[in-house]
Amino acid sequence: MNLTAFSGPSLQAAYLRTLPAIRERCSNVHAMAQQGKLEYFDYCPDHESSVVNYCLEIMKRDFPAADGGVDFASIPPHGRWRHLDAGKSRIAPLMAKWDEERRSPVSEKEKCKRLIDLFLVSVLLDAGAGNKWSYNESDGESYSRSEGLAVATVHMFDQGLFSGSPAAQPHRVDGKGDIFRVWSYHLIFLLQAQGLSQINESRIATAMQVSDANPMVGLSGRTSLLVNLKTALESNPRLFGSDARPGNIIDFLESESKLDGSSLRVHVSSLWGVLLEGLALIWPARYSIGGVQLGDAWPCSVLATVGQAEGDDFVPFHKLTGWITYSLIEPMEKILKWKFDGIEDMTGLPEYRNGGLLIDFGVLTLKPGLQALANTSGIPCLPPSHSAVVEWRAMTVIELDRIADGIRRQAGVNSCDLTLAQVLESATWKGGREIAKQLRPLTGGPPIEIESDGTVF
Repeated sequence: MNLTAFSGPSLQAAYLRTLPAIRERCSNVHAMAQQGKLEYFDYCPDHESSVVNYCLEIMKRDFPAADGGVDFASIPPHGRWRHLDAGKSRIAPLMAKWDEERRSPVSEKEKCKRLIDLFLVSVLLDAGAGNKWSYNESDGESYSRSEGLAVATVHMFDQGLFSGSPAAQPHRVDGKGDIFRVWSYHLIFLLQAQGLSQINESRIATAMQVSDANPMVGLSGRTSLLVNLKTALESNPRLFGSDARPGNIIDFLESESKLDGSSLRVHVSSLWGVLLEGLALIWPARYSIGGVQLGDAWPCSVLATVGQAEGDDFVPFHKLTGWITYSLIEPMEKILKWKFDGIEDMTGLPEYRNGGLLIDFGVLTLKPGLQALANTSGIPCLPPSHSAVVEWRAMTVIELDRIADGIRRQAGVNSCDLTLAQVLESATWKGGREIAKQLRPLTGGPPIEIESDGTVF
């Protein structure tokens, strides 16, 4: 993002929406933790080695090498693809359908556009569903949490729920469908099917098998994201094309990038900028500076100082944007063979599984003020705006960097051999879930519950 056109509050707002701002502001919170100045947590760095060892054991178990170590080359990056294929392959059979389409051959570019359509919607529906909801497939297999949400969206996508032309082109997401004719009383009306305009809470609830016996947290907020997505897509034809489709960002990125031999080189900041700018309208109005909505960015009390400039105490996370970015890079690399630069600017995702790992291993311990907020189950339940949650998420971002470095040192590899995205996929995200299930077997939930509206966690 070019900041030279901004000044004053608008410059601060623009900065808080960049990738580097996430790690920089989270580092400021981490520095306060090192001085024992967090309001809600004590920081115990000596416990990081326990997390590293736990994560390495999981990696050895799931990605074993012949010498008893870890086969790092076999670890995929963190992305939505794995969740969509939970339990069995679903993306490959879907792509096989496209190869069999009789109307016309489906190009590699169109395949990638369809996957971007699917992945984007799936990530937007991915914020925590709670401990009680699950999704049942026709073969009897049941999936909960992120995997359940992903599997559900594959079926919704396959049924054309997000398409304006569900009969002719079910496998797409758009705000503007085909124009078709309706004859009535000898008059011809031209109507346009509106893919995302069909979305409402009832349809989402039905498609996701939500009921009194199978409740989902944040259903209303989740639905509003899809409704708002239509507005965002239609408002940005430069990014999403005249048919208001997420997959059309491929065309925009092509125009903004350069060829390196036969491969296109794309800087991750270009994709990040498209997602921050293009999807800005979908997020609920929260905090703003200079009239600019900040999205997933929150004030943190320990960064507040007398006489500071507006926004100096804010910490940006943009977790869902980061999750979308990781998820969309993979199909563009696999199918289009694009190469992305600047990946080192990407951070770990500040959500309850990665963050829960830190609390469950004692890297972070709750101060009495936070313990006093616990519910009858002994677990604090807080809104995402609470400074304790902001501290927790900021610490999570930096601790994921430190844990990744610890794993690399112990395994004798570098960041090229083991990327942060691979650490998230094979170790911390999975490790956070597994230790939670061990310590809280009834729910498998995190050590701090977030009052999710379906748009943050």
